[in-house]
Amino acid sequence: MLSTLRAFGEWLATTSLSNTIQNVSWIIPTIQTIHIVCVAIVISAAFLVDLRILGIFSRSQPLAALSHRFLTWIWWALIVLLVTGALLVTGEPGRSITNPAFFAKMIMLVIVAGLTVVLQRPLVTDAGYWDGNRAITAKSIAILSLLLWSCIVFAGRWIAYITAL
Repeated sequence: MLSTLRAFGEWLATTSLSNTIQNVSWIIPTIQTIHIVCVAIVISAAFLVDLRILGIFSRSQPLAALSHRFLTWIWWALIVLLVTGALLVTGEPGRSITNPAFFAKMIMLVIVAGLTVVLQRPLVTDAGYWDGNRAITAKSIAILSLLLWSCIVFAGRWIAYITAL
């Protein structure tokens, strides 16, 4: 599989889109800036929802209302992150496609997105779903979410410092 990924990265590096991204000086910094701003939006929104679940933030506001307000930001920003991330990989495929930090980041991202869906979906039809007996489950998901989002940020930064396989 590693050789397939390496071959894909080599092919991707020869495409016109990759060459344009690599050779136009303002493209990568612009994409990285948009990517970082969206990371900040996602992290802020996720932390606010998770901290509300843990009873640390905005206890007076119902979880369903807070969740609806902030999780919408997460999903839209994740779409932008997907696009900007794909462009960054296209511009520097050798740096990320076979990088262990990149793989770790992607795995954690899939897991935390799934956890976010698990938290959000029942609140659409039942605002009090996570109250009572389910509160401990919600708090466990919130703690795991906080941990994963933090690790995703670290893994994203480590991509630049860990050598691809």
